[in-house]
Amino acid sequence: MNTPEINTSVFKRLRFVLVETSRAGNIGAVARAIKTMGFTDLVLVNPRFPDAVADPEAVAFASGAQDVLAGARIVGSIGEALEGCNFAAAVSARLREFSPPVLSPREFAGHVAGQGELSAALIFGNERFGLPNQIVEQCNVLINIPANPDYSSLNLAQAAQVLAYECRVAGETGEAAPSAIGFHGDAASLDQIEGMYAHLEQALVAIDFLDADNPKKLMPRLKRLFSRTQLETEEVNILRGIARHIIKARA
Repeated sequence: MNTPEINTSVFKRLRFVLVETSRAGNIGAVARAIKTMGFTDLVLVNPRFPDAVADPEAVAFASGAQDVLAGARIVGSIGEALEGCNFAAAVSARLREFSPPVLSPREFAGHVAGQGELSAALIFGNERFGLPNQIVEQCNVLINIPANPDYSSLNLAQAAQVLAYECRVAGETGEAAPSAIGFHGDAASLDQIEGMYAHLEQALVAIDFLDADNPKKLMPRLKRLFSRTQLETEEVNILRGIARHIIKARA
């Protein structure tokens, strides 16, 4: 009996997530942009109009990518959009005080293409307001597209096209192949990591290190610290075990 081959192609492991998109045409244009580079996984988080994938403007802007548009999933939260992913990248022109590590599109593409165990998501914000801080802070990295500092405005489809192109090139050339040195466990899912943060916060409150009524910036700083690593499932379980014992000792 033959064991089914695991598809490690970056074209099957990369998801494009659009958050609260305002214009139907932009959704269609993104569908076209990613299809031209060989990607198909598109998820919409609370688009600001009903029946976004069937909107005439979206269909028109999709041009020959109506199949990608029709296959797009509409969800109600970023958590739903990231189900099954263990690596997330926020795309933003604006740097944040507590952002995760910043990568260029090329660095991101090489990282994801070179590690077949990563199921990654690229997250794009609303055309006018971008991504809220709470979404950026739960991502592994922030991607900033280098552009003309005097006019750095890219529209949504242009930004998606840049990232899709870099990921296609990296996927075809095999850039940044993973190191064979040392043990590599399974990368923790984003849902597992968020659960760890919640558990850790409870433990810090239990030992009076964190004031739940006045948390200030402790948790964003801790998230930033952990985002500089690539947490594995076993590591998340260890940290949650520590938090569990702290809470139990204080009960």
